[in-house]
Amino acid sequence: MENTDSRQITLIQASAILISTIIGVGVLPLPLFAVRAADSAAPLVTIFAIGVAFLGIALLTWLGMRFPNQSIFQYGNDIIGKWLGTIGSIVVIVFFAVLTSLTAREFGEVVVTSVLKSTPVEVTVIVMLTLAAISARRSITTFAYFHTFYFPLLLVPCVLIAILSLGNAEVINLQPILLTSPNNAFMGTFTIAALFQGSFIMTVVIPAMRKPKKAMKASLFGILVSGGLYLIIVVASVSVFGAEEIKKLLWPTLELAKGASLPANVLERLDAAFLAVWVTAVFTTLLSSYFLTSVALKQVLHLKEHQVFTFILLPIVFFMAMLPQNVTHLYVIIEDIGRVGLYITMAYPGLLLLIAMLRKKRGERNA
Repeated sequence: MENTDSRQITLIQASAILISTIIGVGVLPLPLFAVRAADSAAPLVTIFAIGVAFLGIALLTWLGMRFPNQSIFQYGNDIIGKWLGTIGSIVVIVFFAVLTSLTAREFGEVVVTSVLKSTPVEVTVIVMLTLAAISARRSITTFAYFHTFYFPLLLVPCVLIAILSLGNAEVINLQPILLTSPNNAFMGTFTIAALFQGSFIMTVVIPAMRKPKKAMKASLFGILVSGGLYLIIVVASVSVFGAEEIKKLLWPTLELAKGASLPANVLERLDAAFLAVWVTAVFTTLLSSYFLTSVALKQVLHLKEHQVFTFILLPIVFFMAMLPQNVTHLYVIIEDIGRVGLYITMAYPGLLLLIAMLRKKRGERNA
């Protein structure tokens, strides 16, 4: 991290970064993923996925607390050697570059389908990627300010819309709550857990925290809040529409917002307001993955600044974003890449932590 930004991130800021990174484009298809896996037991699968996600972020955070002055792209070399550490870092960088491109493409598909129907998807994608690239040029402190500012603007409206929609809920739609197909539930658990992979941003946040020892508290709070919101959305969607109806919807959460309204009919439909909040959520998620990729490249190549990579990455990420043929093909890729990515975001840190403990490797405690 840059010396001028050393130890500037507070516990609250770290939690805000984690929450606003996780709450992103995946909010819209989330109930569909859950229902495909377990029908009316979708909330149960979501709870399992939250547990898996917490395990992954706990491993990464525990590892970061063991090396409080470095990110995984730096202490990986100390733990498993320079060559293997570099290979591991490159795999992580490629994965998050791909994840950034898929997030941008999904954003573009939603916008041109729901709002700007005459606008080419390429335009919406390149605009959002350019905005993320410009914002990612800032320091880690400014990056934290972005997330801290947008955090309440994301969380409060999403929770409000989910709660208001419960006025149309039918409890019978949530029954039976038991799993009928364990195999589908198993795959669905990891598909939903993949929506939390943005939490990997903690690896570059911990070295900038004022008190790295409190990183686990930030991770726990972040997973509980973001996971709690995801669970509320799934419960609300299933109880309102029913499992079979959700299977016919591409973005159930957007339909949920259309059915919600404020008391006294102040606003009869909240989908427009929800989309505005959702666009902000996509921006913060893209910002984190873009920032993580740029900083990782800087650290792997041992450079002083990450800004040089923000615009170099732009055409590469845009090209990858345009590869899926259509929205159906896009979601097939997202589910496959997401499940494979769990090996990178969970297994790799877990392996590093195990080797570090066996070899008794530990970073310096002082800042």
